[in-house]
Amino acid sequence: RHGIYYGQNAISKNLILADRKELLNGNGFILGVSGSGKSFAAKREITEIALSTNDDIIIIDPEAEYRPLVEGLGGEVIEISATSPNHINALDMESGYNDGDNPVVLKSEFLLSLCEQLVGAGKLSAKEKSIIDRCTAQVYREFIRNGYLGVVPTLQDFHAALLEQPELEARDVALALELFTVGSLNVFSHQTNINTKSRILCFDIQDLGENLKSVGLLVMLDAIYNRVIQNRREGKYTHVYIDEIYLFFANGSGSGHSITNYSSEFLYKCWKRFRKYGATLTGITQNVEECLLSNTARMMFANSEFLLMLNQATTDREQLARLLGASD
Repeated sequence: RHGIYYGQNAISKNLILADRKELLNGNGFILGVSGSGKSFAAKREITEIALSTNDDIIIIDPEAEYRPLVEGLGGEVIEISATSPNHINALDMESGYNDGDNPVVLKSEFLLSLCEQLVGAGKLSAKEKSIIDRCTAQVYREFIRNGYLGVVPTLQDFHAALLEQPELEARDVALALELFTVGSLNVFSHQTNINTKSRILCFDIQDLGENLKSVGLLVMLDAIYNRVIQNRREGKYTHVYIDEIYLFFANGSGSGHSITNYSSEFLYKCWKRFRKYGATLTGITQNVEECLLSNTARMMFANSEFLLMLNQATTDREQLARLLGASD
């Protein structure tokens, strides 16, 4: 019942139907080499969800592939780029952020991820991490005290808080953030001006440029996390699709490395929490080998009950077979 069509059993010719909401963990991946039909598989699933349910659908689209479908289904495409008038506040915070625990802890991890994307994985010193944590608590203090009402702090407030700190390291972090706060890529440092209640929503981040997509992905994921919390309060189910998910693991820790990749850690937290919040996350990628260099990604693959595997490169096939305990 309520199953979505995914294909045909090669031997019995029976239809393969699944309802991911009924799985213990509905999160999943769509994997395959370029041209194997990943986007088509995702679009077909999105179409069935759109036409057969009232659930919300949110897509992060780094390659501007989903616009025709989203607009055809009556959804909304929001372009996020350095020159677009659309802004998303990277520091937005819904009441209920971090599920009853101290919300500043999760936001601090998010800002560590953001700073790490700017300075490079493993390059933040212990002092810099402490300063980021301290400034996070500082900028949110008033907002949380007022019961999540009033003006939400922005990255510009965070930048100003860094500059007020006595340590020289705080200036280094502030300098790394400058491009995103007062520089040409300040698209995430203003108050959010997108007030969309659209049921099907696509964030087109193609024009953010190759080097800035990873930061854009992170801010989008946090914005979606806030939307999922809001939807849970309203009793709505949410399906989230992230294309090119390997970008979260691009600087990930390989086995034997002690580098902490905060971006993949933040994604993993969402991966675990979305299920409790009435949401499923789907990662789409052709770079399986690159993902599997990250221990976090390996855990996510191994703990996902839904994997849609299309044509795989030989090396990816061997890696996946080992990870999943699948036969030749």
